[in-house]
Amino acid sequence: MKKLLLCFSAIAVIACNKTATSSPSTPASPVQSNPKVQLFDAEIDGKVSALVSKMSLEEKVGQMTQLTLDAITTGDSPYSSASPYALDPKKVAHAIEKYKIGSVLNTPGHPLSRKEWFETITTLQEAAAKTPNKIPLIYGIDAIHGVNYTTESTLFPQQLGVASTFNKQHAYESGVVSAYETRASAIPWTFSPVLGLGRSPIWPRLWETFGEDVHIGETMGAAMIKGFQGDGGLNSVAACMKHYLGYSVPLSGKDRTGAWIPERELRQYFVPAFKAAIDAGALTLMINSGDINGTPVHASKFMLTDLLRGELGFEGFAVTDWNDINYLYTKYKIVKTKKEAIKVSINAGVDMSMVPHQLEFVDLLIELVNEGEVKMSRIDEAVSRILKVKYKLGLFDKPVTDPKDYPDFGSEKFAAKSKAAALETFVLLKNKKNLLPLKKETKILVTGASANTMRSLNGGWSYNWQGSEADKYAADKNTVAEAFMKNGNAKFVQGVTFDGTGDNIAKSVAAARNSDVVLLCLGETSYTETPGNTHSLLMPNKHVELAKELAKTGKKIILVLLEGRPVIFNEIEPLVDAVFVGFLPGNYGADALSDLVYGVANPSGKLPVNYPKHPHSFVNYNYKISDNLQLPNYYSSDYDQQYEFGDGLSYTTFAYSDLKLDTKEMTQDGKINVSVTVTNTGKMAGKEAVLLYISDLYATITPEIKALKAYDKITLAPGASKTVKFVINKKSLSFVNANLKTVAEPGEFTATVGLLSENFILK
Repeated sequence: MKKLLLCFSAIAVIACNKTATSSPSTPASPVQSNPKVQLFDAEIDGKVSALVSKMSLEEKVGQMTQLTLDAITTGDSPYSSASPYALDPKKVAHAIEKYKIGSVLNTPGHPLSRKEWFETITTLQEAAAKTPNKIPLIYGIDAIHGVNYTTESTLFPQQLGVASTFNKQHAYESGVVSAYETRASAIPWTFSPVLGLGRSPIWPRLWETFGEDVHIGETMGAAMIKGFQGDGGLNSVAACMKHYLGYSVPLSGKDRTGAWIPERELRQYFVPAFKAAIDAGALTLMINSGDINGTPVHASKFMLTDLLRGELGFEGFAVTDWNDINYLYTKYKIVKTKKEAIKVSINAGVDMSMVPHQLEFVDLLIELVNEGEVKMSRIDEAVSRILKVKYKLGLFDKPVTDPKDYPDFGSEKFAAKSKAAALETFVLLKNKKNLLPLKKETKILVTGASANTMRSLNGGWSYNWQGSEADKYAADKNTVAEAFMKNGNAKFVQGVTFDGTGDNIAKSVAAARNSDVVLLCLGETSYTETPGNTHSLLMPNKHVELAKELAKTGKKIILVLLEGRPVIFNEIEPLVDAVFVGFLPGNYGADALSDLVYGVANPSGKLPVNYPKHPHSFVNYNYKISDNLQLPNYYSSDYDQQYEFGDGLSYTTFAYSDLKLDTKEMTQDGKINVSVTVTNTGKMAGKEAVLLYISDLYATITPEIKALKAYDKITLAPGASKTVKFVINKKSLSFVNANLKTVAEPGEFTATVGLLSENFILK
């Protein structure tokens, strides 16, 4: 077995952190990293061992089976429920009482009320109680930015927006509130967070990641998991790490297509976030739907057993993604039959199959065990993992949580947490001649495709899969146009749309002439997964035309980009006076934007990804020197971004001084204490994300130009200063070498914070 020799002692941000007061809905803050969480105690182990010994093969295989809700409702189609939604008693009895399935997932295509969820889960658990050993179901749902399939819930910014805050507390709070409201919906399991590294800007699920940086992914993911899982009580849900491993960088940029990742890079860039999540105690894991270097991950014993279990130490259970075992023979063609696909995947290490409609999986797996093709020990292993999680969640004692026990659901205090996060998600990237903030009396024209829709604020997985019903179910929340018309002297004219059906550029231009400033809202509508595939990141022609025509009026233009991935706008960037980027800030994003534009709040977001300038030049911030060749002007070989990872402006100014390293020489088992003083030199209170980068000047693997190794978010009043402290240790300086060993090679390094830098030596 290959060994993963990683030094996992985390860089600790040891200044400027606050600890939240513990309460049922707000457990203590997990900003500091902790040793690996022990998932299961001896009591749970004993109960599971005793239960497994009593179970029949049919019960065991049933526990490994997960159906989608549509398979047991009254709808005629296997992909949609009838309206009104209702469970089909015969289908429920067939699936649960006869086949003894262990899990159900999904929604009936639209969000349910808490009452409907409670009634649904109660009915399913009553059926489970009729099985021989009365094993409760575990119900799972994509509650990825709040319990987004329950009406009246609190929706937070999506993960890329949370990453833009550079504030781990928002990742944690999002998890805490989401867990509370998910349990208030009687659901104990969320398919979140996404831990894939968002290195491909064209990939349609970029916004579901924490961006392109390894350290952000590690720390934000661990914080969100701790928020979800809390103390393990009935305010907590099981988190699910997605999508293990390497799903986020398909070679084509299209969802669920092949990735080509050398094992060295897989270990250096993609493993760390999952390792951090495992150490944080994540209970479940969802497997990458795609293939890596030609091998589907669902068929890889190396990925699912040797690496995941043997090296990373994962103790929870692994569930497939949608229909993925079947895809081994229908899509990937590595086996000839469904039965062979089941054999390969279960033997590789799959514990639960998201079937999601047909129960043939159960019959075929039983046949495989009886034929000796799958060992009973492998079945017992998988079932034990599933049952341990069910015990951990308290499902045997309380299979259904009651909405009445969760009075804070959809509360104003939860809304305030979501808005606080949204305020820090927005990234101000341009503010020519300090146009912003505006005075309240400024006459504003709000126009553009994303100006009057909740879809561009929330993205996919919002009320339904594609987020296409957000305007209906979030009708009581403000679009950008509504927020500005309520809070300022603003007028709305659509101008352009996403589908081209309501374009009226002339009307928008005419309205601009009677305004002082134009708030031009562009970007993207909602999407996710394969429906979000695109051939181009270029801004649509009509949107470019609107910007150009508005610029001809001579009015100041504030460009607001509400989007899930960068939309390239280099053609119009010189024409606008200010630029805000909002990566899906959620239901309170428009209110937050209004506060920022009028100076009620101060922008503090920073980009968690590079923002490309050219349609075929995608380079991550931690590029290699060879990615920035300095050649004559007729070559386009330089590193040329519209904006770079970490960019973000404020209405105040911050000065960095006194960067100090307590030693300039570090041993392999040593550390360096780093301190830097940050001063608010402006006239407005503000928050600043302080970022520590490390550069390895020479290495046996071509070194990155720089890599983020620590960060902290601080708040400073005008004139105030604060000393921020970081620790550099072996992990900070390590990389995976050609022999797949994680090493820190002796030599010279540079530590950089702001515009300050200091060199040091590793012995």
